[in-house]
Formats: sequence, C-alpha cells, structure tokens
Amino acid sequence: MTVSGWGNFPKLDARLSAPRHEAALAALVAEGRAIARGNGRSYGDSAVSVANTIDMRCFDRMLGFDPATGQLVAEAGVMLADVIDSFLPRGWFPMVTPGTKLITLGGAIAADVHGKNHHVDGSFRACVDWIDVMGPDGAVTRCSRDENAVLFGWTLGGMGLTGVILRCAIRLRPVKSGWIRQQMIPAENLDAVITAFEDNMDATYSVAWIDCAAKGDRLGRSLVMLGEHADPGEVPARHRATPFHAPRHRKITFPMNAPSFALNPLTVRAFNALYYWNGARQKGQSIVDWDGYFYPLDAILKWNRLYGRKGFMQFQCVLPQDTARDGLNRLLTAISESGQASFLSVLKRFGPQDSPFSFPMEGYTLALDFPRHARAIALMPDLDAITLDHGGRYYLAKDSRLPADTFTAADPRAADFAAWRRDNGLADAFASAQSERLHL
Repeated sequence: MTVSGWGNFPKLDARLSAPRHEAALAALVAEGRAIARGNGRSYGDSAVSVANTIDMRCFDRMLGFDPATGQLVAEAGVMLADVIDSFLPRGWFPMVTPGTKLITLGGAIAADVHGKNHHVDGSFRACVDWIDVMGPDGAVTRCSRDENAVLFGWTLGGMGLTGVILRCAIRLRPVKSGWIRQQMIPAENLDAVITAFEDNMDATYSVAWIDCAAKGDRLGRSLVMLGEHADPGEVPARHRATPFHAPRHRKITFPMNAPSFALNPLTVRAFNALYYWNGARQKGQSIVDWDGYFYPLDAILKWNRLYGRKGFMQFQCVLPQDTARDGLNRLLTAISESGQASFLSVLKRFGPQDSPFSFPMEGYTLALDFPRHARAIALMPDLDAITLDHGGRYYLAKDSRLPADTFTAADPRAADFAAWRRDNGLADAFASAQSERLHL
C-alpha cells in the first residue's frame, strides 16, 4: 500500500503490518529491514520501510501510574492525546510535548521530541525513566540511564533504528489547572525577538511565530508567546469550579488537497501581515486554554492537505548559540528574497543538551514549512549551506529530502551511530527509507 509521512512526500509503495501481540511483532522483526511506525506524524520517510513497516498503534495500553511520582508506564502505541485526556483531570500534564498531541509515546522517544520548554526542561529524554526495546531476535531489553545505558542513549533520538520500542516509563508534571498564563510580546525584528527570548529564560514555555515575508528593518518580526501553568484563581470565573476542564476547540477537517496556486507569495504575505497584526493586538497577559496554547494546529484535522497533492517539506535546523543571530539573519534574508516565505514558521530557544544522537543543542531552532514545488526545492541548498556555515544540524523527524553528505557534514555523530548499529547487528534488522537515504 502507499505510505507516507505527514508531509505527504515521499509516497512509497510499502508493506504495512499491524501486529496485535508480541509474538506476531517478533515474527515480523525477524524478517529484517523493519521499522516501527506510530501515528505517522514524522514529516518524511523516517517511519516507512518499503520491505517491513510495522504499525504499533495496537500496542496502546496504559499499564500503571504512580501518583506519588507521576510515573506512567505505558505501551509505545499510546497516544499523547490519550495521556492528557486520562491524567490532566487528575492534575498531571506531559513534562515535554511537541506541537501536536497526535503522536505515540514510542514516536516521541524515537525522535526525542522537544517542546516550548527545552531551555528549562530539555527534550523528551528528560522525562523517560526506562524503555523496553525489542531486538532483531525478538528478545526484549530494558534500558535506562543505569541499565543498558548505551542502548538507552542511542534509542532516544535514534528514529527507531535501535529496535522496536515496546513499553516505557515516563514522568508527568503536576499542574493546578488546564489553563496557561500567556504573555504575548510583539517583536519588531530579529534582534528584538532574540532579546525577548534571552530576557525571559526563566519562563517555563517560550516560542515565537516569525513573519518570514518581512524584509529590511522588519526582517524577522515575530510574536513571542511565553507561558506558565495557571493557578486555579487565575482561571476564567465560569471555569473555576472545574479548573482542569478547559473547553476544547471545535475541530474542522480540511476537506481535500488545496489547488497548487492557493499558497503563493501573495497569499503568504497577506496571511503573515494579518497574523502579526492580530497577534500584536493581543499584546500583554491573558489566560488561554492548554489545547490552544500547545496544539493550535490539532484543531484542523488533515491540515497537511493545505499544501496540495504534491505535499510539503519542512526545513528545521538548530544553530549554536554563538552563531545563531548571524545564521538566522542569513536564513531569513535568503527566504524573504526568494519569495518562498513560509506561513508556519516557528523559532524556539534550546538549552544545553548532552546526548548521543538527539537533535537539540544550545541555541535556536527554526522550523519552516514549504509547499513542495520547484522554486522551494531550489531554495533548500542555499538554506543548507547557511546552516552548515554556522555549525547547525537538522531534525530527522521533519526531514524528507536531505542529501546524505549534507547530513553527515552537519552531524558527525551520524558516523558513530551507523558504526554502532553495524557492530550490534542492527544495520540490516532495522531500516527506514530515511536511514537508507542518509546512509545510517
């Protein structure tokens, strides 16, 4: 059947299986060239194996919870959305969450996802206590920081290439309500947005939407959104009796692939100008619900269709702290001058991270979505060159098009990862279209 990531490119004719118990899973793994797949929210080809894609969503049981520590034990196919539905009413929320709750725990571990609080709490690995990983022979190994620590380190961020993640123990954070105290800061240019981040390093959450169509003195103008979990007394009066039950946003479904002309420089510039104007009107503090703050796009089901039948690609890099300001300036200038501005453009501040193969490092990460057409494709080598010139690297969970030499030049750890996989008999056992493309 045809299988793709969230970006709808590449679309591959792949064998897809959905085992319901460990014996069936082990039999599939024994065939080799296997890759586990969660809810299909990685953007490119990291969760697709033409020979042996394994859908893990049947492994979806929550197995235990310790209210004293907030530790949840669950199977890898459990959705983050289900964790929130089950535990937010009890006063618990994910310690680290990306911009969608429609991912599995196994996918969150494999990509070592990050959120708006990396500068404070780090990536998803910070809340993972242990993982059960199935190897090529069907044997299951428990790994943690203290037990089988090498396997643990490579699995977080290893994109499913160390084995099949079966179960995990993660820690949730206690919260007092389902609401967020948001501070909206309009930033008139790139210098202002970086200043806003650096001046608010003590904020639990921080993220910026960037107007990539802005030029000149307005290059990099942004809306910076800081956030803190609100106390019950800050919750809107009509909801104070039930502070954990914030209203859910009504979901709409994007009905079909948009025509190719829908996203063009004119419509993107108009959208960006309107979005900035509307956000600037909300300057200052407000109380917003958790769903709207963390997951605004989840309210639009199948929003990836907005980019048309050819799909889209995301460019996401991280630039180290000492080169980030100049690198971001050059990236945004190249995008603005190309006319290929992205309207889903996000900037976040990363804190320090020491991990074998995870994406984050201290600095700034920029994520941009582009429709997959010739002009945007032609822009990618320029953005890659700027990233390499500034010591940056790329996020595998969002990649669908990187050349192998660009990836390895950006991240020398890739060679160590590939060697470790070969030395441990994993190179032929677990493989994705992405790992083959990038020579992992």
